[in-house]
Amino acid sequence: MTILCVRFQLPPTHEAALPELLGLLEEFTPVVEALPPDGALADLRGAERYFGRGAVELASVIRVRALARYGVDCAIGAGPGPMPARVAVRHARPGVTCAVPEDAVAEFLADKPVAALPGVGAATARTLDDYGLDTLGRVAAAPLSTLQRLIGARAGRELREKARGIDRGRVVPNTVSRSLVTERAFGTDELDPDRHRRALLSAAEEIGSRLRAVEKVCRTLTLTVRCADLRSSGRTPASTTRSRTLREPTAHSADLARAAYGMYEALGLQRARVRVLALRAEGLTPADQAAHQLTFDPVDEKVRRVEEVADRARAKFGPRAVMPGTLAPVRAPGRPTAA
Repeated sequence: MTILCVRFQLPPTHEAALPELLGLLEEFTPVVEALPPDGALADLRGAERYFGRGAVELASVIRVRALARYGVDCAIGAGPGPMPARVAVRHARPGVTCAVPEDAVAEFLADKPVAALPGVGAATARTLDDYGLDTLGRVAAAPLSTLQRLIGARAGRELREKARGIDRGRVVPNTVSRSLVTERAFGTDELDPDRHRRALLSAAEEIGSRLRAVEKVCRTLTLTVRCADLRSSGRTPASTTRSRTLREPTAHSADLARAAYGMYEALGLQRARVRVLALRAEGLTPADQAAHQLTFDPVDEKVRRVEEVADRARAKFGPRAVMPGTLAPVRAPGRPTAA
């Protein structure tokens, strides 16, 4: 067991603390891969030799330091590869690391639902369930040709390998600077969709401003909606996340806002008691390396010029020199223009 998957129990308004917590993991190994918004993978092969301790012992040290320094508890799963570690963390109890031995990965996975595997979506799980392949043990025992006919040649082969405990993945070191996040928290549970959209517009403008300040563009935007925790009643999930790949990498606030509105509308949150809205820009690349499709739209060009002026004002007078949500109207899908 050399790979840890750590999920930090961050309060809804403290997602931005993830960089510091990643630094805690980097005290043990430089091979750390962030899993926003609240997790990370850590390869401890070198750390086990250096410290003379196993991964489970090091996990206990990490948990104690996270509590002592930041007041944040964490759930930890350990396994011989990233995939079993990520599955194990879902079954970790407070204060106890869920460890999967290298020779028992297939047995550990056998009774788990197909959707427990990272990367397996709801549509794939439903397709397999319709044919009685509702657990990873049954998937592992199914003929390869059957799986490939149901979900495709490559996807079927990879799913069967993972269900049998074969993990070809590895921990890819990255940095939290490859993503930017901002949150809008409501003082009380907020049911008004118009206030949700105003918060999204404000968050999109902040993300756009921060991207332009560091001369970066983003390829993917992720929306997280945290609602009142009604999981005990089985009515409403506490957190819902959607991601969207943008048509082209951008730092343009209007494009980011449109993408955020689209994800929000797709969630269909009728009468949702929203507590926090979070936007994350991912897949950051240098702006001078990104191509921009010219629109010849005078309104769009005007908005971009206004953004440049607003950015200069923020740089000179501070971030509140231009209040978010005041630069330009952005039309939400199927909604009147939001100002």
